[in-house]
Amino acid sequence: MLHHQVNNLPVNILPVPYASQSHGQSSYSPDDLPKTVVMTLSQGSTVKSMDFHPVQQILLLVGTNIGDIMVWEVGSGEKIAYKTFKVWDLSSCSVPLQAFLASDYTVAVNRVMWSPDGALFGVAYSKHIVHIYSYHGGDDLRNHLEIEAHVGSVNDLAFSYPNKQLSIVTCGEDRIIKVWDANTGAKQYSFEGHEAPVYSICPHHKENIQFIFSTATDGKIKAWLYDTMGSRVDYNAPGQSSIAMAYSADGTRLFSCGTNKEGESFLVEWNESEGAVKRTYFGLGKRSVGVVQFDTTKNRFLAAGDEFTVKFWDMDNLNLLTSTPANGGLPPSPCIRFNKEGTLLAVSTDDNGVKVLANSDGFRLIRTVENRSFDASRVEPAGIVKAPSIGTFGSNNTTIGTTLGDRASSVPAMVGMINDGRSVADIKPRIADESVEKSRIWKLTEINEPLQCRSLRLPDSLTAMRISRLIYTNSGVAILALASNAVHKLWKWQKNDRNLTVKATTSVAPQLWQPTSGILMTNDIGDTNPEDAVPCFALSKNDSYVMSASGGKISLFNMMTFKTMTTFMPPPPAATFLAFHPLDNNIIAIGMDDSSIQIYNVRVDEVKTKLKGHQKRITGLAFSNSLSVLVSSGADSQLCVWSMDGWEKQASRLLQIPNGRAPSPHADTRVQFHLDQTHFLAVHESQIAIFEAPKLQCLKQWVPREASGAITHATYSCDGQSIYVSFEDGGVGVLTASTLRLRCRIRPAAYLPPNPSLKVYPLVLAAHPSDPNQFALGLTDGGVHVIEPLESEGKWGTSPPVENGAGPSCTSGPSGSEIPQR
Repeated sequence: MLHHQVNNLPVNILPVPYASQSHGQSSYSPDDLPKTVVMTLSQGSTVKSMDFHPVQQILLLVGTNIGDIMVWEVGSGEKIAYKTFKVWDLSSCSVPLQAFLASDYTVAVNRVMWSPDGALFGVAYSKHIVHIYSYHGGDDLRNHLEIEAHVGSVNDLAFSYPNKQLSIVTCGEDRIIKVWDANTGAKQYSFEGHEAPVYSICPHHKENIQFIFSTATDGKIKAWLYDTMGSRVDYNAPGQSSIAMAYSADGTRLFSCGTNKEGESFLVEWNESEGAVKRTYFGLGKRSVGVVQFDTTKNRFLAAGDEFTVKFWDMDNLNLLTSTPANGGLPPSPCIRFNKEGTLLAVSTDDNGVKVLANSDGFRLIRTVENRSFDASRVEPAGIVKAPSIGTFGSNNTTIGTTLGDRASSVPAMVGMINDGRSVADIKPRIADESVEKSRIWKLTEINEPLQCRSLRLPDSLTAMRISRLIYTNSGVAILALASNAVHKLWKWQKNDRNLTVKATTSVAPQLWQPTSGILMTNDIGDTNPEDAVPCFALSKNDSYVMSASGGKISLFNMMTFKTMTTFMPPPPAATFLAFHPLDNNIIAIGMDDSSIQIYNVRVDEVKTKLKGHQKRITGLAFSNSLSVLVSSGADSQLCVWSMDGWEKQASRLLQIPNGRAPSPHADTRVQFHLDQTHFLAVHESQIAIFEAPKLQCLKQWVPREASGAITHATYSCDGQSIYVSFEDGGVGVLTASTLRLRCRIRPAAYLPPNPSLKVYPLVLAAHPSDPNQFALGLTDGGVHVIEPLESEGKWGTSPPVENGAGPSCTSGPSGSEIPQR
């Protein structure tokens, strides 16, 4: 039992005992928790506070330690609004604040929070000031109020509805709680009584009684009514800790979480009618760094950021339910925040970013926004701030106390709107005509028939076997393919009247080229069944040599004569991926089917070092010369980063496989660096994702709709601005690389003749090295097709405008809308 003092009021100011209420919990399970990382946002500075929009639940407001605030659309990974800290009107600041700003202009954000209808949001800064912005959709942020709220740090901010008017509640280092009119910024109340800086506030209501909980850094909890009569109750927080308090969504259960100066953390449920702790939850670390943050969702679950993970509890069970490291990279005590429905969870990372986790409903939420604009019509235009109307609250016959008797009927219970999404969702203000126009104008480009693009099947007189690997030569005038029977095919475009500049084109067929000797470039297959081999090849920069393997020894071929220059490394293990060192063609990284990577020097025929870190065969290798790293990927869906100076492993992580998409045991993961040599593309049958090396931060993820089948391959265009992706249904998608937004879909009927008895689709895809709109496909039937847009079009569709929300993160393949992530 906690000690508490009562001033003029029974302790049951906050009644509502709840004997065995179900809260509708039976319909929920741990599977409802958002635990799958679907998007990573690169914030650029340390995240201090986050809040999801109460209506547009894919909008995330973020504040950082250098005073930046951003609004992200987590479906697309788009930063749609951004502000740095700046005093709007220096002349109206107090003399002490002006003096401080003259010497030190650095501030941190302590709290960001949307108003209950999402028309406003507030920012509490570490120095004196609160900013209130009005939000009108898209990037339209407008300055609404600048309040010099406290002396020193403003530690917390919240919205409430006393007397039917939206108000802003703040607290600060000066030990005071203040209430401000959200329209005018006029101060309405000031509550004093804490003996230490006020750490957090929690406005709420019971029936028609409005009140504010406040907590201080000395572990004291007080409760205030909107009057001048002082604190009504005085509790001690568990462990004398700095805590935050929060109610369940239905407003019936009160929780707190915090950490004391010794690093001990406490997550508890309160019995409001007695002012005592009802439950203490187990599982928090004993030596927390900073104050552990928590949140509640679905009237059922609690979550806290602790020990580099997110931990979850069932409200009715003291023991830890489950936890997730969110693929790693979290700080010791990450910030966390659920969206209103509990389908998304934002978590701060240790490299100045935010990971967004989703459950299955969160995936669907993101899918629904991919091809529609942000609906500003759901946001009440700010400027006229109204309290939404709500119905009359019933009585529960609880004694409130004579001090409140007369005033209880005059204080409306409006704060309940914060927790009642049904009323808020009915708010439908205007949308700018321009936004409507933009969303009407943009349309996904669909290529459904041969007349809508230019395609050419390359002539082939050799045995038709499925194409396993495909590449353009660096000169761009030839295409090299490796078939599943270990035979290479080389097509060269020749100079003639229709191709005077000698370029790869669909207008003129190239020649299937063979030297006069008639020999074929054929790999050694050893004792391997070619159908079971993992073919691989790499082309030297000057197009003179190709190194290749098809399950047997590695062969080095002369591209002019097709002669085998040398063979080496007989299996086992067999080579499964080859990559030339960017600075020395004599050094090769060789991925093996035993999961190792061998760094081999051809000149001295010697393995210089062997890298071990994967669990299954290596399926991808990519060098970044500017970062001096090698990125590897494997059939274990793992990515690793190795330093080229010494070959130490710098980082590793597993790809996050989307819910319900169990990868096949043979699923390849391929990697390819962007032109910037810092970001790279990771391609898996379930997704494509953009990572930043060397930390392996996942910036975006795109998941195809299941109707398109698995992804078979993907590659950057030569300018790095597009990504071509092929699918098992034969379709090809063109994405804008910076946003992972699908802008064009090419159906198989556009380049393949109809053949109902034969399922043909691309296994590999290659991008032209100098024409960003040309690519080639290697098919299961042994064919190679070159595809270009119509000359009249010149490119593959147009990117949707940012407002359109046709999103990246987890999006979809050429047969439907996709899921945006990270």
